[in-house]
Amino acid sequence: MFVATLLTAPDTPALDPILVESLRNAWGGGDAVWLAPDEAAEFPLTIRPDNLWNVWADLQNMGVDLIVQPAESRRKQMLLADMDSTMIEQECIDELADEAGVGARVTDITARAMNGELDFEGALIERVGLLKGLHESVIAKVLAERITLMPGGQALLATMKANGAYAALVSGGFTAFTTHVAATLGFDENRANTLLVENDHLIGEVGRPILGRDAKVAALQEISARLNLDHTQVMAVGDGANDLGMLSLAGAGVALHAKPSVAAECEIRINHGDLTALLYIQGYAKSDFAT
Repeated sequence: MFVATLLTAPDTPALDPILVESLRNAWGGGDAVWLAPDEAAEFPLTIRPDNLWNVWADLQNMGVDLIVQPAESRRKQMLLADMDSTMIEQECIDELADEAGVGARVTDITARAMNGELDFEGALIERVGLLKGLHESVIAKVLAERITLMPGGQALLATMKANGAYAALVSGGFTAFTTHVAATLGFDENRANTLLVENDHLIGEVGRPILGRDAKVAALQEISARLNLDHTQVMAVGDGANDLGMLSLAGAGVALHAKPSVAAECEIRINHGDLTALLYIQGYAKSDFAT
């Protein structure tokens, strides 16, 4: 058995019941269940539709996300999340670079690295090098003035944890940011890179070993083993090329507002919904969300 989930952006909910019924009928699905009025609905299927991705492409033009996944074990017991442009709306290194006056140069490198055009580790070393001399206090300034949480993140963490799930934040960014974001949202642990500081200034170097794609995969393996969980019980979410390893290994790998080259390799693609989409695809109704 499979489940088809349709959802839209929560701030502009416009999921048409006629659309849901038309698709349900075309695919021979069971009765539709509305998880949130005008925002999210699902229905069961006996087979995976052959024309799934053609329909998916058509729905993109209507602002609707479509996910079809196995019905069994879709409610997960572990969340493994990227931070930059996933749990927060920004790329931290880009914000630091802007404060250092090298924003445009670093932003370009970040975009290319996240799209898989550049080696992540080399790109990180180059970008951090451009931050040399920046006063350490700028980190707190960026956190206070520039960093905003991705919508839906608080509901996602609160609901999954209320239902017994474990949450880990694993970022190619920096511990100076993940520590704050993890504490704010309620993650159980966080892993990231370390910006090296001497005499209150960044020295333009990052601590070794560098946490990148392989380290995210290792985090999934290590944490799930520690919790006696199978990889099928893990939901991973990210947006960049360095997330693909953990997204492919997890039972549910979610490409959230991801780069096109990243989304193309993932079965679960959220382009319109926010982080609450990760609850809907697990079968949670909006009335189930914890606060």
